Amino acid sequence: MKIAIVTGASSGMGREFVYALDKEGKYDEIWVIARRADRLESLKSEIKTPCRPIALDLGKPESFETYRAMLEAEKPDVSVLVNCAGFGKFGTYAEIPTEVACEMIDLNCKALVRMTEYALPYMQSGAHIVQLDSLSSFQPVPYIGVYGATKAFVLSYSRALNVELCPRGIKVMAVCPGWVRTEFFDRAKTDCENAVTYYNKMYEAKDVVATAMKDLYKPKKDVSIHGFPVRAQVFGVKLLPHRLVMHIWMKQQKHS
Repeated sequence: MKIAIVTGASSGMGREFVYALDKEGKYDEIWVIARRADRLESLKSEIKTPCRPIALDLGKPESFETYRAMLEAEKPDVSVLVNCAGFGKFGTYAEIPTEVACEMIDLNCKALVRMTEYALPYMQSGAHIVQLDSLSSFQPVPYIGVYGATKAFVLSYSRALNVELCPRGIKVMAVCPGWVRTEFFDRAKTDCENAVTYYNKMYEAKDVVATAMKDLYKPKKDVSIHGFPVRAQVFGVKLLPHRLVMHIWMKQQKHS
């Protein structure tokens, strides 16, 4: 059985990836994973590919035993894995509880590694892994510091893993968008509304995913970046000192 697996599939980027994979028509089944079972169930009527809703909270260790057991029982051919589960919080270190900061690390980093490495024994040559990353992976970002640091981890891990998996013919690609209009902001802005107030450009999730799907099949692409302004910013932060990059960011957010 040839399958695709998508985490964070209940909304936003994850859901758009489900739609995009469905359009390819290559899979016997798409496994959709998220906390909200009702959102996952609704996908059954929205796509043509058979869909298996799997309600798991990837912030809880026991969820991965369920996931690993399913893989061992089904022994599927995992053709594509898309890791979109994650969250961010706006605010200073003092405004974001340490427990919440650690939950970000657990979900954005540890869960992504577990989902990836548990799936790898079931992947063959030609398989693809997509890791949802962020523009913030390229620079330190005050007032969203832990989130940005988790995304820097994702970028480094994805690039290194892509090289390691090259002999097996498996490609890993990080998707690094700028601001995207999703439910991310509902959770990020809850506690600290004034921490981040300036968004230079807001993109639509379906457009970012469309670019990612095109880039996925380009052999040398290990990072997908949608939009010229975002690509220009990535190029700029590679050249400028981090202190200057952070100063510009702070000026934009009216914190200096």
